[in-house]
Amino acid sequence: MQITETVSEGLRREYTVVIGAGDLDARLTGKLEEIKPKVNLKGFRPGKAPVSFLKKSYGKSMMGDIVEDAVNEGSKKAVADNALKPAFPPRVEAVGDIAQVIEGKADLEFKVVVDLMPDFELADPAKLKVERLVSDVTDAEVDDAVQKLAEQARGYTARPEGEVAASGDAVLIDFVGSVDGKEFDGGKAEGFNLLLGSNQLIPGFEDQLIGAKVGEAREVKVKFPDEYQATELAGKDAVFAVTVKEIKAPDAVAIDDDMAKKVGFDTLGSLKERVRDQLKRDFATASRVHLKRRILDALDAAHSFELPPTMLEGEFDGIWKAVEEEMKRDGKTAADEGKTEDELKKEYRDIAERRVRLGLVLARIGEQNGLTISADELQRAIAVRARNFPGQEQKVFEYYARNPQGQAEIRAPLFEEKVVDFVAELCEVTDRPVAKDILFLDPDDAEEKLKADA
Repeated sequence: MQITETVSEGLRREYTVVIGAGDLDARLTGKLEEIKPKVNLKGFRPGKAPVSFLKKSYGKSMMGDIVEDAVNEGSKKAVADNALKPAFPPRVEAVGDIAQVIEGKADLEFKVVVDLMPDFELADPAKLKVERLVSDVTDAEVDDAVQKLAEQARGYTARPEGEVAASGDAVLIDFVGSVDGKEFDGGKAEGFNLLLGSNQLIPGFEDQLIGAKVGEAREVKVKFPDEYQATELAGKDAVFAVTVKEIKAPDAVAIDDDMAKKVGFDTLGSLKERVRDQLKRDFATASRVHLKRRILDALDAAHSFELPPTMLEGEFDGIWKAVEEEMKRDGKTAADEGKTEDELKKEYRDIAERRVRLGLVLARIGEQNGLTISADELQRAIAVRARNFPGQEQKVFEYYARNPQGQAEIRAPLFEEKVVDFVAELCEVTDRPVAKDILFLDPDDAEEKLKADA
């Protein structure tokens, strides 16, 4: 076996591997000698058929496996002999006519392409400085949350005979929808409960029931939104024949101990305490989102090194494919974003570079500090996923038990969170008080808002 390095540029290495036809023939002969005692051929005593005859009978079929084994062996040897640390499984490309190799008429020649793991020095997490956006839970926010709970728990009382429906009323209706005079699937219901003003149904539907009386039949005319999920109805005019069967007005909302009991608490004070605790957890979760983003930004800014080409291209291709599918679905092009396709690709390539770079940095931090995801942590995460599929929990567990790739998809974000928490403990974190509305913004939007207000 002859291995020759042909490319050494940055993190890319390429090798040409040649395995002579004689070597392959010797391997084939060895394999045939192994099976010879077990072969029974007409005209020969058991195990006595000459290898030359076996080669004519089984040579081509066995040579395919021999070539495959030789390629795997050559690929591994190229990596081992050169002490390489591949970032990705080596890619093998055939050279020449494989059919000629299988027939024993040519040497086996192939190219091995290897992308190396970059060798970089980690920035010291203790020297990173990041801001954490924080916001305190106010009494007004607690009162507002309690008010919403009270409204959700409020009762409804039937309106006196002859009174008409108003916004905020609960109505019980039957309806049949049609487009161009024909009923459509999913457009019919009986005894349907609807809260007027909830925007539960198609825009304009609920407004046309305001002023209706019990027993009244109304014709409600609406237009399905252009982006309606049922594409056969999207953008079309529809008519609903609606009969109002009941009208109930909302009861007054009283914020007191009785209301607290309705939602499972002994007193209003205990309800407010629980609400405050939940709001604090919600605020802390939102704050953690911003902290994570700023830690990742700091890590990205602190590292600059060449990225493995195959890894980068794979990440970009995945992102760009999703972008193309979304644009196709929405009927848009790069021009709708005010950019050329090349400019848009550059934008998403930058995102791919950031993802790959951060992935390598986080992996190195985890490796150097012994951070791993235990089997128990993985199982707990799978259990959480399974709870999203009531009645099919066992199928979810079985899927992940036999699907290593699925396990990896769950393990990756767990590992990222663990490394970010590790860095957060070491780096210098400065709390920055902000308003609640900023705290709950997307990190990019929050950053723009803070800059605009500065």
